[in-house]
Amino acid sequence: MGETVDRPVLRRATLALFVFSFALSSIIQAQTPKPVETIPIEQIHPGMKGVAYTVFQGTKPEPMDVEVLGILKNADGPKGDVILVRLGGAKAEYTGVVAGMSGSPVYLDGKLAGALAFRIGEFSKEPIAGVTPIAEMLEISALDRNPASAPVEATSAARSPSKTASPGVADSPSEHATFTNYLKPIETPLVFNGFSEDTVQRFASQFSSAGIVPVMGAGSVSDAKQPEPMEPGSAVSAILVQGDMNIAATCTVTYMDAQHLLACGHPLMQFGMVDLPMTKATVLATLPSPLNAFKIVNATETVGAFVQDRHNGILGEFGKKPEMIPVTLTIHGESADKQFHYEVLNNARLSPVAMMATVFNALHGVNEYGEETTYRMNGRISVDGYPDVTVQDMFAAADGGQPGAMLAAISLGDRFSRIFDNPYSVPAINGVQLDFNVVRERRWARLESARTDITEARPGDDITIEAMLRPYRGEGVVQHIPIHIPTSTSKGPLRILVSDGDTLDHLRRGSSLLGRKLDLAATIAFLNKEHVNNRVYVSLLEADPEAMIADKVMPTLPLSIMNVMDGMRGTQDMVVSSESSVNEAATGPLDYVVAGAQVLTISIK
Repeated sequence: MGETVDRPVLRRATLALFVFSFALSSIIQAQTPKPVETIPIEQIHPGMKGVAYTVFQGTKPEPMDVEVLGILKNADGPKGDVILVRLGGAKAEYTGVVAGMSGSPVYLDGKLAGALAFRIGEFSKEPIAGVTPIAEMLEISALDRNPASAPVEATSAARSPSKTASPGVADSPSEHATFTNYLKPIETPLVFNGFSEDTVQRFASQFSSAGIVPVMGAGSVSDAKQPEPMEPGSAVSAILVQGDMNIAATCTVTYMDAQHLLACGHPLMQFGMVDLPMTKATVLATLPSPLNAFKIVNATETVGAFVQDRHNGILGEFGKKPEMIPVTLTIHGESADKQFHYEVLNNARLSPVAMMATVFNALHGVNEYGEETTYRMNGRISVDGYPDVTVQDMFAAADGGQPGAMLAAISLGDRFSRIFDNPYSVPAINGVQLDFNVVRERRWARLESARTDITEARPGDDITIEAMLRPYRGEGVVQHIPIHIPTSTSKGPLRILVSDGDTLDHLRRGSSLLGRKLDLAATIAFLNKEHVNNRVYVSLLEADPEAMIADKVMPTLPLSIMNVMDGMRGTQDMVVSSESSVNEAATGPLDYVVAGAQVLTISIK
């Protein structure tokens, strides 16, 4: 016979197992969002009352009374209806409709109706808001499940950098608007933390042109744990830059399921497919103001990534790791070195602007900064599957121009724009390494004159060019540059271009190059062939035509071949120039940023 089991012991074990199973079931149910019943806009009518949720302070959403005033047909574009509501309750009536409140879920008859998304007018005495219907937001989830949309988004994103203009030049249509807009999206402030006021002012127009409002220092970003679970009405942040400098935008969660959440009720920038860190957030305070009420927010631990930025809201995916661009920037000053570590979003339109803003801010935020300061820059941009893009140049303010720090930032932004600006592939930038050596004086020189002692030469001769440089507030400096005339040089006039590196690069690119698109490999090769700006270059230019296909140069082509190739311009990445560069020479590295150009002409016998 087997052993006899003690029945009291068996009952206790069974009871313990039941309690454990019940507790486990409760935990699973608590972590799994319950299905939310929604109400279609056709069933919503004036006078209906309900409740909305948002965080005024801390992490817990608080209720606000809601009364439906009516439906605004086609108010948010064709077939884009908006539910007009009045908010009630002590806090809502005190603060009004505040920036950061967009996305707050609105429930009518216990069913989810949509998200607070619009404010009405300016200086409103009542908290009246517009609600994006939930059905239109749920369409975003369906888009995310359709992989066929991915190639389209990638291609359109690659064409976006044309919006990245020079700092201080905004191309936002709103800047030229002459109409009054009474119904507009509740602002989603783009909070700059760790940035100087000068940086925010210089780049505000470019961020604004992307549809986001820059705000300085009202909040922060950290990786601090936030144990409170997210729920509809919680604050949620999208991160553009994180680390030693931070840029974050915050709105409110509208809807959640086990894998996704919807927020905002309007776009951040309406970029389509995006890849931005999605974090929990704590509201430190809600600041009431008749002009610009907003929430002061700390973004905390990352919980996933925002993957869609659409007309009716943004979609986040829990557990997804966003692909950011890590940046290490080291400034070698006279007293000590300073190093900055941060990550920048990987986006065709905003990454160039974010790189410019962070580089200028890092250079601006050290004691060595000044209008007279000169920067020697070395570094690399690593692109997966391609050679590194080398970064080497020197920057100093020219007469009445931008400071050296801004010129360095613009140079990097230009490189990023050109890497992203190709219609063939989406670049995966693995990292950026930058080193700046600081010189606390303006090391800039103008090419004042150039001459040679001869007027005639023969193929195979060696000649010397004398260049006079005039440094800023300094004595003239003479440079002698020897150059060989190739034996293949044709008889007749030979032009000699004595110039800085930028002039030579613009000559090589040609005006038609600016209107065409290279593939990524050719773009990187082209960038790596560009000239540095602390040398004087001498180029021999013959009167025979030259063709450039992608980054390859075909000089001194016979006229018959050029006539054939000229008909191929429409189908080839080709630039035709009326002159060919038959040889090039340069000085060694100089301790000046060189600017200017001179042209000499000699006769080849």
